Amino acid sequence: MRFSQPVRMADDADHSPVWARSKRRRGNPFISLLVTLLALFGVLTAVLGVKEKSLAEGGALMDGWISSAVAKVRGEAPKVADQAGEAAGAAAAKAGDAAQAGAAAVSDELKQ
Repeated sequence: MRFSQPVRMADDADHSPVWARSKRRRGNPFISLLVTLLALFGVLTAVLGVKEKSLAEGGALMDGWISSAVAKVRGEAPKVADQAGEAAGAAAAKAGDAAQAGAAAVSDELKQ
């Protein structure tokens, strides 16, 4: 009795047939994220192009959104950085005081 090639491959111990593989091959998650974001950007461009009746006007609308977001971030970034610097300085001073108190307690403990 002759068996077809797929049946002989199924009996082979070194590898299994394509339909019997349970592991799904997955790509690089960063590349998947990048492709997804680009696809969403393309869909948004197409939708705005239809809505504005011109791809150029849709792109100008997106440019306006992006430039307003960048301006907002640039305007608030120095203020947020100053607040973060002050908070870090206060935390460092508090940690230094705690370390000095701990060292003094250990010193007193060792003297007794």
